[in-house]
Amino acid sequence: MKREHTGQYRVVSTVGGEAVRAFVPGPLPPEPPLRLDPAVRESLDQALLALGRLDSVSTLLPDRNLFLYSYVRKEAVLSSQIEGTQSSLSDLLLFELDEAPGVPVDDVIEVSNHVAALEHGLKRIREGFPLSNRLIREVHQILLARGRGAERLPGEFRRSQNWIGGSRPGNAVFVPPPADAVPECMGRLEKFLHDEPEHTPTLVKAALAHVQFETIHPFLDGNGRVGRSLITLLFCAESVLREPLLYLSLFFKERRQRYYELLTLVRTDGDWEAWLDFFAQAVRDTAASAVETARSIAELFRGDRDHIRHIGRGSGSALQVHEALAERPLATVGSLVEATGLSAPTAGKALESLEQLGIVREITGRRRSRVYVYGQYLDMLNKGTEPL
Repeated sequence: MKREHTGQYRVVSTVGGEAVRAFVPGPLPPEPPLRLDPAVRESLDQALLALGRLDSVSTLLPDRNLFLYSYVRKEAVLSSQIEGTQSSLSDLLLFELDEAPGVPVDDVIEVSNHVAALEHGLKRIREGFPLSNRLIREVHQILLARGRGAERLPGEFRRSQNWIGGSRPGNAVFVPPPADAVPECMGRLEKFLHDEPEHTPTLVKAALAHVQFETIHPFLDGNGRVGRSLITLLFCAESVLREPLLYLSLFFKERRQRYYELLTLVRTDGDWEAWLDFFAQAVRDTAASAVETARSIAELFRGDRDHIRHIGRGSGSALQVHEALAERPLATVGSLVEATGLSAPTAGKALESLEQLGIVREITGRRRSRVYVYGQYLDMLNKGTEPL
């Protein structure tokens, strides 16, 4: 459905005296109201069913925290890649071991910040803190805490004009609201998240709120990453998911041109329905993929642990090392000693047993400070994380 513009343009004067038209979105929910044809309703219903299956499949995992550790990192890698970083999941895990990654360190620091920001937001929600502008600013502050972007007002709404595409606002693809309009726009978005003026189903709310946040672009940097995190935080805050297993960055990364086109169509034509259909497809396909990944990982863990139990003497320590590798699939003897409490010789012997079973392999070729990878597990997690 076309509504023409979903907001108003304001002429603002930027540095150098150039007059540009900045877009100020209207409040949510859309006006006139959403008109969902049967095809879009079917897409939304399928997405909800897929979310339900994903929420229930998390019970298949022997320890959900093991899977979540790596899965949160995969999302951080993918979301950061959309913004231009080149870090892979393996680069991030090497960085966390104090090993040199294969890309510039600043790229990996950005992803590491994103992990910390996601984990902070999820922790606050589990503690009962509401999804609010305060929490969004906290997440942003951690996202830009180190490395590139540290001078871009971490945790604060912008106080100057920004733009998307182009070398200046005058030739930009899109100019978000002027800085003085950001607090009001974000205040209205917060009310919408809290079901004011009316209740909105969570799936629809997440879809609309994501576009609104990206349109407001309230920060000088990090808007895309925070906006994508907002989707998962909302699903967890409203108990659609018990665990943060749904991340849409891979879907958006693979279809980024269509993603940007639909965001623009909402702003220029008011076509929320086309965006909702795309968003529902993203949720449905991503949830189905996450279910399959969770099942495959659970099956891998069970099979490998069965093999380990049959080695006889030393199986106990090998199982402890396997459990540590199931959380962090790249490890050194030192990191395994810290994770398991085993002595270095015992951890080393356990790794030798796992190598003989083909579960792990050494990847440096060094005689000392060797790094081991749980290869099959990391391959599953790495799917789709190749840099753009």
